[in-house]
Amino acid sequence: MFKTFFHGGFECTTGFNREGDWIDLVADTWHDKHLDEDYRRLQEVGIGVVRDGIRWPLVDLGGGVFDFSSVDPMIRAARKHDIQVIWDLFHYGYPADLDLLSDVFPSRFADYCTACARYLGRHLPGPLWFTPTNEPSYFAWAAGDEACFAPHLKDCSRQLKHALLRATIRGIDAIRAELPDARFLHADPLCRVVPADDSPESSAAARHFNEDVVFEARDILCGRKMPEYGGSRDHLDVIGINYYWNCQWVLGQNGTWLEPDDPRRVPLGELVRQMWARYGGDIVISETSHWGEHRAGWVDHVADEVEKLLQAGIPLRGVCLYPIISMLDWHAPRRWMPMGLWDVDDENGMRRVVHAPMLEALAGAQERMNRR
Repeated sequence: MFKTFFHGGFECTTGFNREGDWIDLVADTWHDKHLDEDYRRLQEVGIGVVRDGIRWPLVDLGGGVFDFSSVDPMIRAARKHDIQVIWDLFHYGYPADLDLLSDVFPSRFADYCTACARYLGRHLPGPLWFTPTNEPSYFAWAAGDEACFAPHLKDCSRQLKHALLRATIRGIDAIRAELPDARFLHADPLCRVVPADDSPESSAAARHFNEDVVFEARDILCGRKMPEYGGSRDHLDVIGINYYWNCQWVLGQNGTWLEPDDPRRVPLGELVRQMWARYGGDIVISETSHWGEHRAGWVDHVADEVEKLLQAGIPLRGVCLYPIISMLDWHAPRRWMPMGLWDVDDENGMRRVVHAPMLEALAGAQERMNRR
């Protein structure tokens, strides 16, 4: 399915952040300038698969006009270094003249997906992989309730989530019309909360989040919910699980997380098993990482959980270290977030500086997976 078990993900967020400032993480990290070297470094550490982004606002000029000049260097680097790319098509940013809650959104997104599939299909061998809409659940909350991203809405997360998923299903259909063998990895967070207290109300709210809210986007994509949108199990395809150290917290205490030794935490492996029991099919941990000095330990921890899952016969097909290069915070103050296999020396031409403990942990994890 994939060239290597471990993948690398390049943070590719675009859009207007909480302060209303335009951000472009590809440009911020100079990934657009260092594409060739960034892909070469991945091959050197045994990673042959990347999640990387086509920036919708840069490509879609309106009126059916598309400019793929920003994508051409990625295609050249992928071919040169034999990198398999999972193409992120909508990573929070969208054309400024588009209203995501309008009836135009699904058709506009489908036209963009058609153009991407047609262009990539002319330049790369198939089957090609896509993530049409990155993290619809998180984006709907962040942009629809918390106003952290455009369209900066409040109390609209459910409406926005459904709009995103209707468009995603249309986009999948559009891509398959061009590339019948295209595959899809849907990346969405796998989160879990615990009740804030012993009250029946808190327990019920936590159960609703864990058993309904977390799965709603996948349920719609596979047609279990809102079948009128056109979803099916083929639309869901490969389940992507975005899981970080802070994906479990106390209900109502957003921005905090359960500590690693908190007995209320559920192991990653058990959460993956629950996902597989619900949907079946292939699974990828599509984003995972930790912060600073915890990076190496997190890779070891994830490798332990992955090995148990593989021993149990769970069809886990890969793990994506994300972001593979440390990134700037989305919002002001825009500090560097040391989460990658490589940090960025922004005083010396954005030079990549490998985080040696994480690299050592990755090599050990790769050896364990290779033995399997």
